[in-house]
Amino acid sequence: MPLPPRNRPRRTAAALILMVLGVLMVLGGCTRVRTALAVQGDDTVAGEIVIATADAPPPTVTIPPQMASRVTVTPYHAEGYQGSQLQFSGLRFDEVNALASVAPQAKGRFKFNLRRSGNTVMLNGHVDLTALPVDRADIQLKIAFPGEVTSSDGELDSDAVSWVFSPGEVSEFHAVVNANDPNTPSVGRWTLLLGAVVAAAAVGVVLLAKAHRNPPVRSNGRGP
Repeated sequence: MPLPPRNRPRRTAAALILMVLGVLMVLGGCTRVRTALAVQGDDTVAGEIVIATADAPPPTVTIPPQMASRVTVTPYHAEGYQGSQLQFSGLRFDEVNALASVAPQAKGRFKFNLRRSGNTVMLNGHVDLTALPVDRADIQLKIAFPGEVTSSDGELDSDAVSWVFSPGEVSEFHAVVNANDPNTPSVGRWTLLLGAVVAAAAVGVVLLAKAHRNPPVRSNGRGP
């Protein structure tokens, strides 16, 4: 039976992180996992994940059928690493957060919490790589935001923040961003709306006055 439309994104997110974490746990020391996310102005997230190894057979990545329209996979070859590049788009904040929490392998190892409070977007999380060998490991996270980054413990580059995580260690990451709430009407939209209301009210007053004004006095043709 097909999944209901509202459940499909959550199942897609869960399947994606299960696959990525499952591959990560079995990779050897020559490992590359690079995650790049872009937070959009409508509070959705697009991104890509590179999973690759060097001096070893590339990891096998199989996308479940229900993810075909949400995630694409292409071969990855760079700097001696071979593997796959996954790309996706249109995930809400809660769906991205669920990528970590729904996978048994991720419990206690990875936390990612992206949320909005008014005109502020906040990111908090940690990653536990104590079980990953350190030989030539390359684990990175980069996120671009639709606003000014006011606080972060990562490396800031304009509206993007990046982190490089050390295998064998537990690392935390956070960022605070000023970004207009897409659900709050802008000043320009309020001005246009107010102007439309005023214009409609003015037209209504004119029509009402015409409908209730005294009828004109007609002459009966008699002299004074």
